[in-house]
Amino acid sequence: MLYTHKELEKLNKSDYQIKKAITEGRLFKIERGLYSDKSTVDQFEVIGKKYPDAIFTMDSAFFFHGLTDVIPLQIFLSVKRDTAKIANRNIIQIFVLDKYHKIGKVQIVFEGTLINIYNKERMLIELIRNKKRLGFDYYKEIINSYRKIIHNLDIRSIEEYSGEFDTENYIFRIIQEEVF
Repeated sequence: MLYTHKELEKLNKSDYQIKKAITEGRLFKIERGLYSDKSTVDQFEVIGKKYPDAIFTMDSAFFFHGLTDVIPLQIFLSVKRDTAKIANRNIIQIFVLDKYHKIGKVQIVFEGTLINIYNKERMLIELIRNKKRLGFDYYKEIINSYRKIIHNLDIRSIEEYSGEFDTENYIFRIIQEEVF
């Protein structure tokens, strides 16, 4: 299990006790302010602990949902506009308005770790919204994946989510033309 320094303090662990547990091998320092009772920790678990309000999106979410077999080189996280910049070159932050941030947020287990991620319906909207930023072949691969699972999607949610965005008519028209 992962612990922040504050969580260890709440468990009545002083700095001395934390250092002693590390020396004895009962606790492992993962990085500054983050500790674990295991020597190795999954990177997604670390991300979830360090950035609890962040939500996996874009290339990461497409891969985690099985919509593409392209393994992302970087991790894409959706965060609120007022969130501080993450100083990690492997993480791409996508800043979104607060009113859009939680739309379609779910939790799934990926490689044994519970993560925050946008559901497939929200990711379809994100795909359409970011169509021009994605490579043509990559975009088509994901659209084809959506065509295969269209009967498993919650169409009502897609309608509701697209209604929340300013480009509602454009989003729904593209979805109708390219997916249905």
